[in-house]
Amino acid sequence: MSRFFSRINPTLRGLLILAAIAGLIVVFQLEQTLWALSTLARIVFILAIAYFIFLVWRERREGISMWSRRAQTVFYGAAILAVADVGVYWYGGAVGYQILAFVAVLALCGIAMWRTWRDQHTYV
Repeated sequence: MSRFFSRINPTLRGLLILAAIAGLIVVFQLEQTLWALSTLARIVFILAIAYFIFLVWRERREGISMWSRRAQTVFYGAAILAVADVGVYWYGGAVGYQILAFVAVLALCGIAMWRTWRDQHTYV
């Protein structure tokens, strides 16, 4: 049996494994369990991103503390707005133009943070 699976195209083998897992979920009626696991995975993913951002901030907070008050306010304000935007999207969802607004706010926050960082690291 293992020789049979080793000779199958890897893409087809992966699709067969996915089909088997989907079939088991349907047969054993595990849709609610799958939903709960996906919700937990979302929460863990968001916590992992937050922890990574915290580690990066902790490493660079001394440099940020030497920036002007305006630059610090813009940088931290954009970060807080981006976190609030993701929180509102994650809590309430979005459809249509709301998705466009979500992406636009995130992009503008990223641009504000990047420009502030670049302005503080320009040595002329």
